[in-house]
Amino acid sequence: MANPHSGAGMDAPTGDSGGITAASSRDLRGGGRELSLPLPEGPYTPSAPNGGTDDYRCFLLDPGITSDTFLSGVEVVPGNAAVVHHAILFHVPADQATAAERVDAQSPGQGWTCFGGSGIPSGGGPGSQLADAGWLGAWAPGGQPVSYGDKAGMPIGAGSRVVLQLHYNLLAGDGPDSTGVRLRLAAPGADLVALRTMLLVAPVELACTDQEIGPLCDRDYSLQDLATRFGTESRDTVAGLQLLCGGGTFRPEPSATQECDRRVSTPMVVYSVAGHMHLLGRSIRVTLNPGEDSSRTLLDIPVWNFDDQGATRLNRPAAVEFGDVLRVRCTWDAGLRSMLPALSDSPPRYVTWGEGTSDEMCLAILTVADA
Repeated sequence: MANPHSGAGMDAPTGDSGGITAASSRDLRGGGRELSLPLPEGPYTPSAPNGGTDDYRCFLLDPGITSDTFLSGVEVVPGNAAVVHHAILFHVPADQATAAERVDAQSPGQGWTCFGGSGIPSGGGPGSQLADAGWLGAWAPGGQPVSYGDKAGMPIGAGSRVVLQLHYNLLAGDGPDSTGVRLRLAAPGADLVALRTMLLVAPVELACTDQEIGPLCDRDYSLQDLATRFGTESRDTVAGLQLLCGGGTFRPEPSATQECDRRVSTPMVVYSVAGHMHLLGRSIRVTLNPGEDSSRTLLDIPVWNFDDQGATRLNRPAAVEFGDVLRVRCTWDAGLRSMLPALSDSPPRYVTWGEGTSDEMCLAILTVADA
């Protein structure tokens, strides 16, 4: 079968390069269709809340799908790529469409603030949301259009909506943005392998360097600042990652390298893997069954480049059995803070998992199908 994949390796332009400004639809060879969807109310000018430098804004898109089908490809077209840190497309099933419309209607301005997710109640615990994140696609600097081929796709049902989450990094500039998306729909009646997005996460516990001094170098104070910028849920996420990855409730030891193992409960096939960190990232690796004779490296980026975050297609899809272990491992360097112009105005801080560009993440994004 065709392997889901995306490319990487383009320089991000500055300013609003156009994005998508008008909705359109065109037929594709083979019976499929491509939809171009702009921001619903035109260009959006980001503004970071709570004294921060990051704006997470969600926009509700209606692709007008009238029968169950599959997405065979996704393209995010950034407008003002200098400030778009990432974009995620969340699937909103028909039975959640009313809730999504309510959130949109009750929020002032264009779209709504959505740190940490889509902001739409979806049920299920954090574990289930990691196993099936509900992502239809994503973009980060260096990402290219994603094609799932003609044998597989992301299921999307009649009446579904799509939430486009845009993370704007105002450390890099400002100005209006007209980011839009293109969705490729499979031909009616296509019987494809159903794909989903699985997330692997690890905690971040990165202390200030010995040369750095400041109140935010204290972990407790840094967590208070994180909660001020992004809400108390962000602090809960930090604690939750420690529990998820075996750290317990004790005060964790800071380390430039962190990892987390996930034992698989459902057999699956992995087709592509992407990594996501922020500006202090040095390396990221995803390993299947580390330390075992059957060990296989699914992703290895020894030199992290924030501007090249395209997914890696596996030449040989990885079969994952019940009880297998998937490990994500990340390394960061707090010393980069003094070297990067984008962080020159950011005070030294104890870095944890956080939504801001001056915070960090250790995230692996897997495109999988149930075996």
